[in-house]
Amino acid sequence: MLYYLLYHVLQKYFSPLNVFRYITVRTAYASLTAMFLALVFGPWLIRKLRELQIGQYIREEGPQEHKKKAGTPTMGGVLIVLSTAVPVLLWADLSNPFILLALFALFAFAAIGFVDDYAKVAKRRNLGLTGKKKLILQFSVSFAVGVTLLMLSTHSQYSTQLIVPFFKRFRPDLVFHGLQHSATFWPLAFLPFLGFIALVITGSSNAVNLTDGLDGLAIGCTVIAAGAMTILTYVSSNYRWATYLEIQYIPRVGELTVFCGALVGASLGFLWYNAHPAEVFMGDVGSLALGGTLGTIAVIIKQEVLLVFVGGVFVLEALSVILQVGSFKLRGKRIFRMAPIHHHFELLGWSESKVIVRFWIAALVFALFALTTLKLR
Repeated sequence: MLYYLLYHVLQKYFSPLNVFRYITVRTAYASLTAMFLALVFGPWLIRKLRELQIGQYIREEGPQEHKKKAGTPTMGGVLIVLSTAVPVLLWADLSNPFILLALFALFAFAAIGFVDDYAKVAKRRNLGLTGKKKLILQFSVSFAVGVTLLMLSTHSQYSTQLIVPFFKRFRPDLVFHGLQHSATFWPLAFLPFLGFIALVITGSSNAVNLTDGLDGLAIGCTVIAAGAMTILTYVSSNYRWATYLEIQYIPRVGELTVFCGALVGASLGFLWYNAHPAEVFMGDVGSLALGGTLGTIAVIIKQEVLLVFVGGVFVLEALSVILQVGSFKLRGKRIFRMAPIHHHFELLGWSESKVIVRFWIAALVFALFALTTLKLR
């Protein structure tokens, strides 16, 4: 809204406002606006959550040191979502379909998380939606994102090819175009694409959710991952950089740089209150929204595979749970002392703050490695 007012309306009368046509300028303003909103409204939200007695319930099998965190205000992810959305509405071009799609993913996954958190508060136990119901809702939102991208691909605004790091020319198309004109089997043409998109976005959403177990851990890693995505969205929309790095050039995806900048700012603002010892927890309303949005941005800019490296810590956390559950069901033995893996290190004797900082370092290493792969093709 401010972008439209300043650049499309007032710029005619005051030429210096022409600066707002630059994505980099609006990204900086979006990031600062988001951080300002989170910092200013954080105390008010924490106070309201306390008044409404919306506190965290700690799982019984968790580390004993976490018992003292019971009652800490949760559902603080509402602050992250709104502090991200408002600057995007102010500084981004709202006629851009990719911005609208990212906002849809942000609010849709936040809504799933809100229902899950509310169920926990209502039952006064650490049990919200069942895993099956949560997955159905997540896959439904991811499927809707995939269908929208398919529609955009018909207008040459999006490519259904898969970009694979380290390989220049290996770009398999996830749509079987030979089946599109078949009266009987045409739906099968889109299944690989839709299934892959749903897997990436849903997996990303759950991976961030699993990482959210220590004060500031998930949000700190999100700051780093979103920062890397900010760079990736910018270079993907810049013809010179995209050509030099030999990545998919997507002209209109540049507006997502503003979105990513807002996400970084909102996450930094929330980290101010979520840092150890946390004054508020994000809850599923925050973790599911952050993960789902990062996954959505990754599929839009055609960096689905690179997301594995950008969110390396999230992937390791999710893998630790999968391996732990699989090992216990198949062999009756556990691989880790506790999953997700951050609890394993706690039980090894690492202090919570040490686990958090070391995981942040690992997240930074993963993100830097992901960015270096852009030229290693």
